[in-house]
Amino acid sequence: MQQRLVLRYSMSFKRQVVSELESGRFDSIGQVSEHYGIAGSETVRNWLRKFGRNHLCPKVIRVEKPDEQNQVRQLKKQIKQLKEALGQTQAENVINQEFLKIACEEMGQDVDVFKKKPISSGPRRQRMVRDQCDLAL
Repeated sequence: MQQRLVLRYSMSFKRQVVSELESGRFDSIGQVSEHYGIAGSETVRNWLRKFGRNHLCPKVIRVEKPDEQNQVRQLKKQIKQLKEALGQTQAENVINQEFLKIACEEMGQDVDVFKKKPISSGPRRQRMVRDQCDLAL
């Protein structure tokens, strides 16, 4: 198994790299990294943040067309609505489960047995369900 090499840079080396970027000797973080053989895309950026030189980090500006902005806004709104609907559905499910437990207790029946009963359709089934609901109330 190949041993992993970990590089540790001294504080004076880090300060030198940051000061050379600040002085303008190098135009970009990529140039200074390549010049000194610094591996890792975030290493020099972390040093800049550490020494309070965030202004030297490149800024990311995202350019979008108006319809893209609207689409993102609509998708965020839709996600929010779906989360609210999911929460409401989960709450209703808990309430329905508790009503079922209470109804089964009043009928003297086990919930699991009640759930496994075959469902028939038609007027007889509707009367039976109505009667069970009346008993629950």
